[in-house]
Amino acid sequence: MRYGYFDEQNKEYVIDRPDTPAPWANYLGSPEYGAIISNNAGGYSFEKSGANGRILRYIFNSFDQPGRYVYLRDDDTKDYWSASWQPVGKSLDVYKSECHHGTAYTKMYAEYSDIKSEVMYYVPLNKTHEVWKVRVTNNSDKPRNLSAIGYCEFTNDCNYEQDQVNLQYTLFITRTYFMDNNKILQVINENVEKAEINGSKANKRFFALAGSDVASYCGDKEEFLGRYHGYGNPIGVINGDLGNKLNYNSNACGGLQTKFTLAPGESKDFAFIVGMKDNDAANAVIAGYADPAAACQKELDELIEYWHSKLNNFQVHTPSDSFNNMVNTWNAYQCFMTFIWSRAASFSYCGLRNGYGYRDTVQDIQGVIHLAPEMALEKIRFMLSAQVDNGGGLPLVKFTHNAGHEDTPDDPSYVQETGHPAYRADDALWLFPTVYKYIAESGNLDFIDEVIPFANKDEGTVYEHLKRAIDFSMNRLGDNGMPAGLWADWNDCLRLGKRGESTFVAMQLYYAMTVIKYFAEMKDDAEYIDYINSIQYKMGETIQEKCWEDDRFIRGYKEGGQVIGSKNDPEASMWLNPQSWAVISGLATRKQSEIALESVHRELNTEYGVRLMFPPYREHAFDGALMLLFNAGTKENAGIFSQPQGWIILAEALMGHGNRAFEYFNESSPASMNDKAEIRKLEPYCHGQFTESVGSPFEGRAHVHWLTGTASTCMVGCVEGIMGMRPDFGGIKIAPSVPSDWKEFEIEKMFRGKKLSIKVQNPDGHESGFQSLTLNGEKLEANYIPADKLADTNDIVLVM
Repeated sequence: MRYGYFDEQNKEYVIDRPDTPAPWANYLGSPEYGAIISNNAGGYSFEKSGANGRILRYIFNSFDQPGRYVYLRDDDTKDYWSASWQPVGKSLDVYKSECHHGTAYTKMYAEYSDIKSEVMYYVPLNKTHEVWKVRVTNNSDKPRNLSAIGYCEFTNDCNYEQDQVNLQYTLFITRTYFMDNNKILQVINENVEKAEINGSKANKRFFALAGSDVASYCGDKEEFLGRYHGYGNPIGVINGDLGNKLNYNSNACGGLQTKFTLAPGESKDFAFIVGMKDNDAANAVIAGYADPAAACQKELDELIEYWHSKLNNFQVHTPSDSFNNMVNTWNAYQCFMTFIWSRAASFSYCGLRNGYGYRDTVQDIQGVIHLAPEMALEKIRFMLSAQVDNGGGLPLVKFTHNAGHEDTPDDPSYVQETGHPAYRADDALWLFPTVYKYIAESGNLDFIDEVIPFANKDEGTVYEHLKRAIDFSMNRLGDNGMPAGLWADWNDCLRLGKRGESTFVAMQLYYAMTVIKYFAEMKDDAEYIDYINSIQYKMGETIQEKCWEDDRFIRGYKEGGQVIGSKNDPEASMWLNPQSWAVISGLATRKQSEIALESVHRELNTEYGVRLMFPPYREHAFDGALMLLFNAGTKENAGIFSQPQGWIILAEALMGHGNRAFEYFNESSPASMNDKAEIRKLEPYCHGQFTESVGSPFEGRAHVHWLTGTASTCMVGCVEGIMGMRPDFGGIKIAPSVPSDWKEFEIEKMFRGKKLSIKVQNPDGHESGFQSLTLNGEKLEANYIPADKLADTNDIVLVM
């Protein structure tokens, strides 16, 4: 069943049927002010931290209320509805709506009773408030007397958990005021205006109306809704008067009503504004919307220009609309949102993770490098400064991170504050592909010599940071000579024990050695090259001897020597990541790669993507196989975990298997499920964390939207893998791995300030390889373009 469609020209997803099987969300704002909104206007807002800067309240677990509601009322008939289908929920036989999710804005169009409304929700670029710009049009043939009522529900404490749980406190610290005939002002802890008591301080939020007069107001949730009423039938809307009641010792809200008469064909523009500001600062904001139509259009244009300019740095035109929609807009935009918010705030993450996961963030950076290398650089510096001087990464990097002065997992204080008791085996190893991809994309070779502090003490060049990451793993080897499992590797449900060994991490380390050797060669560090060659050769031999088993690589060794992921195991005998990373790392031979990838397709593939492992654990789990806690076919217990889909796409593409790489893309792509949304449930324009698989009665249902490393890995799999964009220090290799029925396609790419217009011709139906490449009419010997041969604009033709 289809609920919407992709508008590639405007880079929007249009929901033309509002009764979606789950709330379908969009992200607005920046790290300074974040907002999440569903297609029915549910959602919440926060300043800086979803945990400690919450402004608007939201009920989690798919209920999708409350939200940013605009109610409309015919004051003659007393009929009322909402500008989003919910919360009033008029019959779809008579109520027509569209929700346009765009790049950092959402527009809701509705028509009911010959009244058309448009509400545009956005956070202005580089500002710390949000705007709900409203236009109401009379499409009937007679004058209409109308009311518009805006409603938002404030939290009673900036800390989300305190607001929801500590009611004996939070119900008695807030009050609201009606100020300047245009706003509700909420004040929390009013009596500590000039002094802090027990860590508390006064906090103020506002809900304002610009461009129209306030007819009535309400600052108390119960007074607005009415006892035994809900968001769909609030008593204030029913009565057509909000009662001018304010909050003192209960739940605060913002409710503002405006009244107006529209002649046939006439429109009215006004705006509701939300922010965490005192009265003077709020008035300064409101003054900018004296002409709401002009002010809001200007701000919308700025947003579109900002985001589209980044997305347009890489665009593809292929025979697959699904591929184009994801790569050009939605996978790319999701990469930016994950890059910005990590795992902090969504409709699944409540905001309580008050920091950046090391591995999560370093991986997320990879998804935006080809679009905004300058943004990637800033975050790479930040994550390098969260590397401990022993080479490991801080498992959780606090939002208040103070490089050079942080505690580490070796300190009880860090463990107590963050809840992370030990280092993870893989954290710092993600630096290698991320730093390499950045330098290769940008050409910023000097970055390797930039000096950056360590998290706890001392400083070193980027090169030294990478060396210490190698040392961290080499100083913590298990009994077989591979990296020890420590607290966990990438799979947090797989606890191999402190001296257990992960094949996946061993392959990451092998790959890291290849990367650091590139840097060592660039620096003529002959002694270190000899060292790396020696330990990499030994590591490769060990992995081959201890981990290859006929047609697969095992998952690793439990502390004490038990093999995990043997083909003879009754459960979990086949694991995905060691097979894909055997290829990505360059460890596997060509023959091994072919065999292992075929085993993946045979034993793990499904119509909705590739399972993380199989069969699921039920009766034979080892101590430390925490995925046993999940139902079979769910999450890490033989579910289709989404992040590794990008790695298997990349692995197949690196092997030149274009058909298989695209098969895996298609199976796991949200856009491929656009016409089966009732099965997937999640948004058909963004990846989720996992999809239920064989063993679940709901096979194909996806969960945990937006903030997942899947965005980054699938983007890399598509751009570097399928499209074959593979920069290195000296230039760029163009090596697509595509379906054999793609006879031609185009790529537009910005590379080191140069524009590349690439036309790929595939008349003979190959999956990979090339016959010829021309650059601005000059035939080159290989499918590699040195950077110094590029002009400002470049026409490139590759014949496969």
